[in-house]
Amino acid sequence: MLEGQEVSLVNTGESDAALICAEVRVLEIQTKLHRWARDDPHRRFDDLFNLVADPAFLLVGWDRVRGNKGAKTAGVDGATAASVVEQVGVEEFLGGLRACLKDRSFRPLPVRERMIPKTGGKLRRLGIATVTDRVVQASLKLVLEPIFEADCAPRGAALPGEVKDLPGFLSQQGPEAGGSPSLEVQVRVGAASTT
Repeated sequence: MLEGQEVSLVNTGESDAALICAEVRVLEIQTKLHRWARDDPHRRFDDLFNLVADPAFLLVGWDRVRGNKGAKTAGVDGATAASVVEQVGVEEFLGGLRACLKDRSFRPLPVRERMIPKTGGKLRRLGIATVTDRVVQASLKLVLEPIFEADCAPRGAALPGEVKDLPGFLSQQGPEAGGSPSLEVQVRVGAASTT
């Protein structure tokens, strides 16, 4: 490296190592969250907000957003994942986002709406969130998923105390049986409370 050059962690072996460390940290914390939720169904999770703003969770969330095929699509702010890398830099972007989350000044922006065609000639609305909002959503998902997965049956086909034969249940409850094709899901209230 030449003297005076800035070191960029983007697209280098160092960024790959940082991502691997972040993924390991996230997995360790997710494992703890899942175990705590499984072992105590009435446990109250009070400090989840700090995990959403944790640098490891934000980095893994960024990696998921950047790797998603929607990364090339801009929200209302006009930013894409590539423009964040080129214009701001990943470290500065995530650092600023973390600061906004920590000082509680973060506010999601409205989604950019597009009408996309459906089969049969109709159109449906598609909401496109900003890259920043998507990273926060990804981080939040990383935190909440293991807690709510602890409530799911080991087979993954039903929730505890719910229907075990999901395809059979849906066919019995479908429109042809006079019911609606929806499935009601019970979720523990307060399991993911951040207060």
